[in-house]
Formats: sequence, structure tokens, C-alpha cells
Amino acid sequence: MSFAQEPAYRHGQPPLTGVLLCNLGTPDAPTAPALRRYLAQFLSDPRVVEIPRWLWKIILHGIILRVRPAKSAAKYASIWTAEGSPLRVWTDKQAKLLQGYLGERGHRVKVAAAMRYGQPSVAAQLDALKAAGATRVLVLPLYPQYSGTTTASVIDAVGDWARRVRTLPELRFVNHYHDHPMYIDALARRISQYWMDHGRPDRLLLSFHGVPQRTLTLGDPYHCECHKTARLLADRLGLRPDQWVITFQSRFGKAPWLQPYTEPTLIELGRSGVERVDVACPGFVSDCIETLEEIAMEGRQAFLGAGGKDFHYIPCLNDQHEWIAALSALSEQHLAGWPTRETPDVGALERQRERARALGATN
Repeated sequence: MSFAQEPAYRHGQPPLTGVLLCNLGTPDAPTAPALRRYLAQFLSDPRVVEIPRWLWKIILHGIILRVRPAKSAAKYASIWTAEGSPLRVWTDKQAKLLQGYLGERGHRVKVAAAMRYGQPSVAAQLDALKAAGATRVLVLPLYPQYSGTTTASVIDAVGDWARRVRTLPELRFVNHYHDHPMYIDALARRISQYWMDHGRPDRLLLSFHGVPQRTLTLGDPYHCECHKTARLLADRLGLRPDQWVITFQSRFGKAPWLQPYTEPTLIELGRSGVERVDVACPGFVSDCIETLEEIAMEGRQAFLGAGGKDFHYIPCLNDQHEWIAALSALSEQHLAGWPTRETPDVGALERQRERARALGATN
């Protein structure tokens, strides 16, 4: 095994702690070639697709990567902004804001944002943190609910990087925060503020990203954690059981996934006479293709086409103050015990005391 070139060691350098925010990922551009590169990396992850490698390789390269990139590129083009991919834009903003919030609380940390698939990669950002002098790194996936398909995959990526590094920083991982009070409060504040401006719906639909049904039977806690988030949020909003419903979106392939599915539920609500439905996506902390295109566009069309009258998509947490405050509190909780506070200059403090004593003696 060959190791990566280590940055020069600097004696006497004060310890620096890094915080690495990790999101799922995004293509570099809304084009078929960019989507082909992105999907090839994403769908080659054995955490994401758990079928025999030899069979999946044939399906992926023989069918999916020939057909899906162009279709996906058109969807990305419909939500792309002047700044780039919404997921990348919001994740970068969250990292910058978290840096400021922690700095205001006296922490000397460097916050970086990485993508599990696409750029900037987990490995590249860990290299950058190490080059900046980080001797400790907190890895904070932007997935509130734990799943082997997401959170564990980030840990895999960190492990892959660690295998080629000679001098490793201390590492900590945040596995989940699906029931963290400040996360739930941030979600509730986002929804209640939206309702203050736009009125309340007949039904609130809480849509989470779907995963195959077999992950639940194999022991993945994702399904249970999504339900707990939804239940706590509904309680926090003071909703009755008949005023909200939980669903799962983004089904891929023919195998059964977690149910109920989002789009069929929207169609059923529209056909049953529900006039207004609001949709929020608590598992996504940044607006992205799954929320802006799949829900706000396709979901709207499905509900209105089934007879619904009024469809509202409630934006993700994005750069909301309460959400960044929750991220800050979560980071502080997991940074506990590491020397992140600025080290006081003992000599300077003593000189200040001497000046104060001298002034006192002359007055």
C-alpha cells in the first residue's frame, strides 16, 4: 500500500479541529455526460444497491447509464440556478454559517462541506482539512435519520481515505439526530411560519426519501427513525392523526420499497376530495432534485391531476437560523472534550493584571 504525501509537520502549531458536513451529492452540470459520471459513482456504491455485483454491473452499464443520464439531466436543468446545483449551494451556505455560529461561541474550528458522490469529494475535503493543520475531525452527515445507504456510506468514504493516510487525525462521527429537540423545533418553525403566511392545509404530507423494504427486515433503523421524526414533528405542531400522513418517495426499480409511496398517496388524496395538501420533506435539510423537481413539480402535477385544488411545497431548512443553531448545538455536543476553544495568552493576561495593579496604585 502506498500512502499519500503528508503535509509538512509544523512544530508548535496549535491544534485545529475540523468539522466536515457531508451531503449526498450532485452532478457538476445539468448535462447527460455529467449525470453519467455522477450516476456511475452513486449507483456503483454497494451500500446503495445491494444485489450481486456482477449482475448489477451488467444492468448499470448495459441499460441504466445508457438511458437515464439524459432524462435525469432534463430534470436537473429544470431546477438548476445561476449559482449551480441547489444542493451544493445550500450545503456550502450551511458550512459557512456553521463556521460563523461556532466561531461566535468561541470555538476555533474549520468547517468544510463535502459530497459523498461528486465534488468536492469527502477525500479531497479531508485532505484540505489535514493540510490546514486539523488534528481532529468531526464528520457530520447531513442525514438526520441513519441508514446504511447514506450515513454508513459516508463512513465508508472516510475509511477509504484513511487507508491511504499515514498520520490520521482523530475522527468522530455523528450517526443520527432524527429526534434532536432543536432539529424538530427547526422543522416545526419552518412549517408554522409557512402556514402563517399561506394558511393551513387540509392535510400535511411528510415525505421522506425511500429505501428498499428489505433494508428494514435486515435491521436498518431508517424506517423507525423517519416515523419518530414525523411523530415528534406532528406533536410539536399540535396536529391530530387525521391531519397528517407520512410517505416515502424516490422509488427505483421493481422491488418493494418503504410504503406508503408519496405520489400514489397524493393521487389518492386528490381523488378522495382533499382540496389542499402541503408537503414537507423533513429528511432533506437542503432543497435538491428530490424536493424541487420530484415533489414541487411532479407531486404537484399528480395531486392536481387527481382532482386536488391547491398544492403547496414547504421548502427545506436550508439556511434557516433555527436549523444552523441546531447544527451548532449538535456539533458542540459531539466536539465535547476536544480543545476547540481559543487558548488564552497567559502572559498577556498577567501583563493586563500588572497594568491594572499599577493604575490602582497611582489612583
